[in-house]
Amino acid sequence: MADRDFIRQMPEQSLGGERGLLGAIHLDPWLLLLLSVLLCAGLVVLYSGADQNVAVVEAQGVRIGIGFLIMVLLAQPDPAFYRRWSPLVYIAGVMALMAVLIMGVGAKGAQRWLDLPGLPRFQPSEFMKLAVPAMAAWYLSRFYLPPSFSRLMVAVVLVLVPMVLIIRQPDLGTALLVGAAGLVVVFFAGISWKLVGAFLALIGVTAPALWFFVMREYQKQRVLTLLNPESDPLGSGWNIIQSKTAIGSGGLTGKGWLSGTQSHLDFLPESHTDFIVAVLAEEFGFIGVLALLFLYLLIIGRCFYIAVYAQDSFSRLLAGALTMTFFVYVFVNIGMVSGILPIVGVPLPLVSFGGTSIVTLMAGFGVLMSIHTHRRMLAA
Repeated sequence: MADRDFIRQMPEQSLGGERGLLGAIHLDPWLLLLLSVLLCAGLVVLYSGADQNVAVVEAQGVRIGIGFLIMVLLAQPDPAFYRRWSPLVYIAGVMALMAVLIMGVGAKGAQRWLDLPGLPRFQPSEFMKLAVPAMAAWYLSRFYLPPSFSRLMVAVVLVLVPMVLIIRQPDLGTALLVGAAGLVVVFFAGISWKLVGAFLALIGVTAPALWFFVMREYQKQRVLTLLNPESDPLGSGWNIIQSKTAIGSGGLTGKGWLSGTQSHLDFLPESHTDFIVAVLAEEFGFIGVLALLFLYLLIIGRCFYIAVYAQDSFSRLLAGALTMTFFVYVFVNIGMVSGILPIVGVPLPLVSFGGTSIVTLMAGFGVLMSIHTHRRMLAA
């Protein structure tokens, strides 16, 4: 059980630099600084990607403000609070996903939103990116680690249930992100490499069945477009062709801010959302992309540091999963825009225009800061 878990005790002086104002409100100064730099840089690129539309930048600023507020609020409770409430939040999320299938609001052929009286329209699947890893971490941390095979299977089922409900909306991209967040917890809990190999083999065996019986036509078309975008250059291949053109035309140093042609002449679709990294590559070049990746690397490194030095199994598993979720966001978006992954509609984290994604990610960083700043210290 949880009370059997090993609790790390941190020397008091190790936290000496974090006991100021930010420490009092449970914010990690390094992570806060890195996130602020990324968000400010994102607004600069967004202004260009949105064709200098100030209203878009202002709307993004409002979303960032809401995200910061939620991050600060979620940093205040002790991690034990999240462990205690994880099962109820998970159950509520699963019920919300079921409600989406029954009474959800549809748009562009997908039924993914709930529009309840007195509440703004929201997408329950986004919040499962936090609820699923928290639930998996809660379940596995109740036992000695590494867990037994039967307990691993229970954890996998807890991950698969919301995945299946999200796939039925349909929203394969979000389902994969939710599944990755949950399965990372299972992996970090101590799964053997033999089971990892068996899992990968199972995916390989079931892939044909997924293609014929699960994937919809537009999802199959995305895979085919990835393999040969030139087969339909004016249709399904247009987005990726224009994206790679924008990235390649930036060269080493780029064309300069607000001087990109692919985005400002409307060749590049979704230039302020999913394909915003192509705007950055065209205007700031290879150096600009490297700077962005380095900033992401610093954020991920700081988050892993928080995970490694967390005091209990629940905190370590949850922190590791939230960190890997952020990494998957970055990897999938940049891979998608550069043509090495199918287009699945995953935004570039904290840079692309969007509301739910920013709020969800900032909420995750709030939980990470709670884990880091509530570490118990030995008396001097």
